[in-house]
Amino acid sequence: MSLKSLENKIIPIEEPIKSIFKNVASCSEKIQQPVFVIGGFVRDLLLQRPCKDLDFVTAGSGILLAEEVAKALNTRQISVFKNFGTAMINHNDYELEFVGARKESYDRGSRKPIVEDGTLEDDQKRRDFTINALAIDISEENFGAIIDPFNGLEDLDNKIIRTPLDPDITYSDDPLRMLRAIRFACQLGFEIESESLLSITRNAERIKIISQERIIDEINKMILSPNPSLGFKLMFNTKLLHIILPEMVALQGVEVINGQGHKDNFYHTLEVLDNISQNTENLWLRWAAILHDIAKPPTKRFVPNIGWTFHGHEDRGARMVPQIFKKLKLPLDNKMKYVQKLVMLHLRPIALTKETITDAALRRLIVDAGDDIEDLLTLCRADITSKNPEKVKKYLLRFDEVEQKLKEVEEKDQLRNWQPPITGEIIMQTFNLQPCKMIGEIKQQIREAILDGKVPNEYNAAFEYMLEVGKELGLDN
Repeated sequence: MSLKSLENKIIPIEEPIKSIFKNVASCSEKIQQPVFVIGGFVRDLLLQRPCKDLDFVTAGSGILLAEEVAKALNTRQISVFKNFGTAMINHNDYELEFVGARKESYDRGSRKPIVEDGTLEDDQKRRDFTINALAIDISEENFGAIIDPFNGLEDLDNKIIRTPLDPDITYSDDPLRMLRAIRFACQLGFEIESESLLSITRNAERIKIISQERIIDEINKMILSPNPSLGFKLMFNTKLLHIILPEMVALQGVEVINGQGHKDNFYHTLEVLDNISQNTENLWLRWAAILHDIAKPPTKRFVPNIGWTFHGHEDRGARMVPQIFKKLKLPLDNKMKYVQKLVMLHLRPIALTKETITDAALRRLIVDAGDDIEDLLTLCRADITSKNPEKVKKYLLRFDEVEQKLKEVEEKDQLRNWQPPITGEIIMQTFNLQPCKMIGEIKQQIREAILDGKVPNEYNAAFEYMLEVGKELGLDN
């Protein structure tokens, strides 16, 4: 059965949702306030997607209805937000939100609406998309009847994202809806209706009145979707990305000199993002994929007889990560440092596929990556892209070899999160030194000797080597 055929008919409601609806309907009858389920839960129910958030809209006080429902459910798990006229109940892993039906009007300088009491029809008109304006009547006489004034069922059936009203009004009123449209396209695999897409382009500058926290919340949801590249392509095509993350826009394009061009690093980045998303749901690893080549534009050079180079883009990119995180209001903590580390190291495993693989190089990579070595390898594997499938196959086979040798070296040398067995304190005590530059030099020589395999990774051998180094530097012990 198509979704369109459900219009004006009854949708079957199963337990445990049915009991919740019956309880809410009984309370609404008691206080004489009609109530409907609306929004995302209805959409996801029809799409057979799991959803634990139930939004109830009532013709009257949402708080009053919530308080009655809490009594009926015998729960104290109720949160009241008087300023917004809403209340929330947590019940058996479900989140029930209650709000009075309302209509809204907006001032162009703000996304905060002027709110007035309204009807269910008013409430449906203020919704962002037709697929989110669907409601279900849960009254005893009409239990399960779908109320669909904007043909949302048809749009669900055709996988279309469309605004209930003129898209210029919808997006100008609340510009965050432009990002929500793109996010739903990513999450649901839907297409944004053509006039709506043009309207996003026309209204893109309006995104500047939205707080960065709200913006990044939508973008993170896009990044975690099954097809995140779609979100970035839509943001790029509508010019939203030019405002939100111009550093990424700078990756787009191919420059040709003397018949030599480089790959389009924007679309390469999106391919890497999609590749990695098949193997991880780690948001920050996906962010590392987005930012791994972010410094290619400022490091791009054309060298005669060689071609295009991007020397140092990994180091420059790692230095750009904190600036980008700060601007986007992403967390400036270990998550940022994790992304920064992966951006810095992303060339190292790939480089090993192009040269003789030495144990020394593998040891250094294991030590530098620490517990993030598996994530680094996942990123690097995703970074192997080419229009030539045979070339990709060849690189991946070579990369398999690198991974296997990394495992062998790690098992043999136990170097993950390694610290040299000789500390600065031991060096100071042995040679009767005060803190000075020489201590760091000795530590570095011991570290390099162990990683090169010249000295075993154990205390006694490292101590003897330290004495040799000290002697060469004219130190007595």
